[in-house]
Amino acid sequence: MAQGKRAGARPKRQWRPALLLLALGVTACVVAWGYLVLAAVDFGGAARDGDGAAWGFLVLASLGAVACLFLGLILLSRITRAVGLTQAPPTRPSRPAHDLDHPPGGHRGSP
Repeated sequence: MAQGKRAGARPKRQWRPALLLLALGVTACVVAWGYLVLAAVDFGGAARDGDGAAWGFLVLASLGAVACLFLGLILLSRITRAVGLTQAPPTRPSRPAHDLDHPPGGHRGSP
């Protein structure tokens, strides 16, 4: 019986600046999201007190917070793919425009 490890050599860890940029992007999105949520809460309080313009700012701050959170989640998914925690979905073979297995007109059609 063979002695020793059968595992292959591990690849050497390398400095990857793309991961740093993605991490900084996620951090910036989370900080901006938090600021926009606090701003939306403040604008909501002002809008309830009768300030009509605050409703518009409330809507803009809410939409900005949603956009920041969405972008942060997209960047986070790119980080997990770059690190190797997840992988791209398998590609499906493209189907031809007309399927030769089925006659035209469905199962009731006859040539």
